[in-house]
Amino acid sequence: MDKFDKSLPMMLHRTLDTIIPHYRKVFKEHGISEQQWRILRVLWEVHDCTSAELAKKTLLPSPSMVGIIDRMTSKNLVTRQRSDEDRRIVHVSLTEKGQTLHAELMPQIDAVYKQIMSRCDSDAWQTMINTLQVIVDTDSNN
Repeated sequence: MDKFDKSLPMMLHRTLDTIIPHYRKVFKEHGISEQQWRILRVLWEVHDCTSAELAKKTLLPSPSMVGIIDRMTSKNLVTRQRSDEDRRIVHVSLTEKGQTLHAELMPQIDAVYKQIMSRCDSDAWQTMINTLQVIVDTDSNN
């Protein structure tokens, strides 16, 4: 077994602690949280999603989604529409402001991503991504 500081959980935590502040700086400039960012990223790809689907895709707890979406609605980034067929289902969509934020934010996010990627060669980066994906894909709890 690896020493504590070299164990996978600690290395993953340390990695997040190293890279997330760079992203948070960009989020702060645009007045959004990490959680709001995750939701925006999903909606920029699929445009409309139920709150349950958003919770699953963003790894955010369903109970937290209500408050996060409330704050995003008050910032005019998203709208929500309750399903006529099943009132428990809530669809979340981007507003024009939420769509416009994509063009403003993504160049900055891409720059952060490239800066982080530059810390290792492209083969090492791809190996890391592939290895992490194997771990996720073979998780029996999914």
